[in-house]
Amino acid sequence: MIKSKTADDIRGMKVAGEIVARTIQDLVSAIVPGRTTTEGLDLLAGRLLRESGARSSFRGFRGYPRTICVAVNEEVVHGIPGNRVIKAGDVVGLDVGASVDGYHADAATTVPVGEVTESVRRFLRVAEESLVKGIEQAVPGNRLGDIGYAIQGYAERHGYSVVKDLVGHGIGFGLHEEPQVPNYGNAGEGILLREGMTLAIEPMVNMGGPDVEILSDGWTYITKDGKISAHFEHTIAITAQGPEILTLPPDEEP
Repeated sequence: MIKSKTADDIRGMKVAGEIVARTIQDLVSAIVPGRTTTEGLDLLAGRLLRESGARSSFRGFRGYPRTICVAVNEEVVHGIPGNRVIKAGDVVGLDVGASVDGYHADAATTVPVGEVTESVRRFLRVAEESLVKGIEQAVPGNRLGDIGYAIQGYAERHGYSVVKDLVGHGIGFGLHEEPQVPNYGNAGEGILLREGMTLAIEPMVNMGGPDVEILSDGWTYITKDGKISAHFEHTIAITAQGPEILTLPPDEEP
């Protein structure tokens, strides 16, 4: 069942979303190549969320043991923070979810650490732009397939692939709600998008092939071919005026 949100609900989600966005900004700024561990980022995120009056949407969700997810290089999503040291040349995905007063928001970004090749920078740029293309389709009267079609088409036109084993989701009163939001599909197919729907749109784009596998920890997905992956995500609300991104810091609101 898809849970529609009122204007008050969307405002509540936006409070959580702004905390998520600021937390991601601070995590990116805190990365020091050769010194920062993924566990260090997790501990920092926990402190930042607590100080903001939020709690992690991830910790304890279906048994997940940490505050955030950190995916490095060939890791796609759901990387469990630990003692891995982030090095110059790495590509790091940061996925943060927060809950405030019962409202959830979820966002992710992937950043290069230090100097990386131009091909990697181009890949990250295209992966982030694919999220923008998907969000543009989140308008009343479109279909769910329009979002996935836009994401997949943009990534594949540039020579990359989208992960099909993992999808975005509805969000709001819970971290994961209906509907599932694939990053692939056919235009004009799927459920009708209506005002009041809130979605976490999150393309996972691979530099190589689309196939992934899960590690023995039961959480971390990696690319089967060992090539790097990128994950970008925003929580959005579908409104009569178009898609509203709820996971932007206040100084970046359109």
